[in-house]
Amino acid sequence: MRPLEDLKVLDFSTLLPGPMASLILAEAGADVIKIERPGRGDEMRSYVPKFGQDSVNFALLNRGKKSLALDLKDSESINQLMPLLREADVLIEQFRPGVMDRLGLGYPQLREINPGLIYCSITGYGQSGPNAAVAAHDLNYIAETGLLGLSAGADGAPIPPPALIADIGGGTYPAVMNILLALHQRDRTGEGNHLDISMSDGLFPFMYWALGEAKAHDQWPRPGNELVTGGSPRYQIYRTADDRFVAAAPLEQKFWDNFCWLIDLPEAHRSETANPKEAIAAVAERIRRRPAAYWQEKFQGVDVCCSIVATLQEALANPHFQSRRLFDRQLESDDGKQIDALPVPLAPVFRAQTGTSASYPPLGRDNDLVAKPSS
Repeated sequence: MRPLEDLKVLDFSTLLPGPMASLILAEAGADVIKIERPGRGDEMRSYVPKFGQDSVNFALLNRGKKSLALDLKDSESINQLMPLLREADVLIEQFRPGVMDRLGLGYPQLREINPGLIYCSITGYGQSGPNAAVAAHDLNYIAETGLLGLSAGADGAPIPPPALIADIGGGTYPAVMNILLALHQRDRTGEGNHLDISMSDGLFPFMYWALGEAKAHDQWPRPGNELVTGGSPRYQIYRTADDRFVAAAPLEQKFWDNFCWLIDLPEAHRSETANPKEAIAAVAERIRRRPAAYWQEKFQGVDVCCSIVATLQEALANPHFQSRRLFDRQLESDDGKQIDALPVPLAPVFRAQTGTSASYPPLGRDNDLVAKPSS
């Protein structure tokens, strides 16, 4: 038995943060019912590339769920939803503050009919504050919280990260964490809760070290100059002779000593604190002499905390990740195609059985869960 098999989740969210949160809950056994607009559904369905009738993005994020297509601006549709709203354990929504209230689906209204409901609102800036109603995306959130400003490319300009940090790290994961905490609290009190999940609020823990330096020593971090932002030879990316890259992170002294010995770094640069830029240049010169395959072999069996920067294709073929069976489950499209299902961060004991296939719901497939409107 998976741990959440007795839970019913109504998911009103679209795109990424909410749907990934409900995907994690579904993988842990919850019965997730996705509420979508008639005709178009979740906007993610229209993205490209396609995987069957819908986008591959939608397919990856919405496997194992049900789909109801209802016009939430229609009072009859709201009436149809009432039986599900009364018995739901969790509701996830991602509208701007006030939208669900105007639809008659706000937390105060639903608490009257379902006092134990865990009502999770995921927004960019939270339910209150001057920016609460401002439209934004992941890049805006990491820009405004100072996270993007800690990165710098060769020309000093910030670099857009390849991961949607605010959506997933500031939205999805805190949502799941707080839903589980609220469910545990409900077991003790019988009462539900309204969870205000702000994606931008959730970014500050990622900068714990920068906040510590700023607050404790009045040392505001500089992009490209701090220990983990490119200011140290011990945490750096170096180019190889064949234009691959070494990600070097020998932070602790024992790893740094091993690294210096392995690359035969001149003694003058091994105590790098006096002139870190010269030390970085000296290490870069040593790494640049040899191709990636040479360094890969040299790093084997030595504690140096160094890796060759892999492509995504290489990472998927890595024997370690293969052994973890992260991609040992298939996702099937409505036209019979199959791809690897997206792994979710659940411990293996809680994951759906490996080697099985899953599918995602066509729009409105499960409309029979609610009563037909009276004629």
